[in-house]
Amino acid sequence: MFENKERTEIEKLGEFGLIDYLTKNIIINNPSTVKGAGDDAAVLNFSGKKTLISTDLLLEGIHFDLAYTPLKHLGYKAIQVNLSDIYAMNGTVGQVTVSLGLSSKFPLEAVEELYEGMLLACKKYNVDIVGGDTSASKQGLVISVTSIGYADDEEICYRNTANEGDLICVSGDLGGAYVGLQLLEREKKIFLENPAVQPDLEGKDYIVERQLKPEARRDIVLLLKDLGIKPTAMIDISDGLSSDLMHICRQSEKGCSLYEEKIPLDPMTYETAREFNLDPTVCALSGGEDYELLFTVSQSDYEKIKNNSDISIIGHINEKASGMNLISKSGNVHPLKAQGWNAFSQP
Repeated sequence: MFENKERTEIEKLGEFGLIDYLTKNIIINNPSTVKGAGDDAAVLNFSGKKTLISTDLLLEGIHFDLAYTPLKHLGYKAIQVNLSDIYAMNGTVGQVTVSLGLSSKFPLEAVEELYEGMLLACKKYNVDIVGGDTSASKQGLVISVTSIGYADDEEICYRNTANEGDLICVSGDLGGAYVGLQLLEREKKIFLENPAVQPDLEGKDYIVERQLKPEARRDIVLLLKDLGIKPTAMIDISDGLSSDLMHICRQSEKGCSLYEEKIPLDPMTYETAREFNLDPTVCALSGGEDYELLFTVSQSDYEKIKNNSDISIIGHINEKASGMNLISKSGNVHPLKAQGWNAFSQP
């Protein structure tokens, strides 16, 4: 994709030269992209549909650690986590803009690697990069991605429209990203104490990938449409199952019953959590970064989804007065707590 193999200081290209260099390989895939990168603004045409826009900011040392995060994986993840927000609205993503803040430690070749991951994600999900910005940064690497999507008005899903009696569903499995992060942090600590020791990640590919290379669940959006199901409410799991379910309940002014035994956990997640003396359920409830879809559906849709292996029914929506509760495997009732990711918490 990029042919330059030697270390090249970015200052040799300058800001506009860097933008031209990174965007020269962009291929427009969507008919809704009238004009992409290269002008003062992108021109899009969604033919009467509602426009969906979401932005995510990723900061070195806060959202990612380059000690164990390959730049190509980071670029891929930066796109994925942003697409996930649009899919959580039951929409289709057509375009993204990418802005980068770069410190002097990053040569052109490092930025190429980051961008290759972004372009790979865009190609896989049929998304166009249509603009962005670059700037110098004194705080390390800064990545800002804005997704632009669309949907018919009647197809858009919000967080505040869950109904009493609705089933609570989740795609995939949970907790893997958090447990994968614990594994990477452990290996980083060992390396810093003894650089001669090689990382021990054998057999842990799945949970490491859940942390470093998540996949937005566009397939679930398409599956639900094929099944003739429109979720009554939906959100993606970025902060943890507990926090994100509470977002739906609070904005819908409802309560919920969430059943611990129904929460989907991959065996590797479960076993590795135990190795770290962690409760696997807590990892699923509070870990975050799974980027699965959490949604509610009418009970009348039960027959359509009950046998789908990639969707788990984990509870139901109640009246507000009943509260938001976790029912443990032993049958005890515990109030849900929002203990997931807090961007402004002190380290």
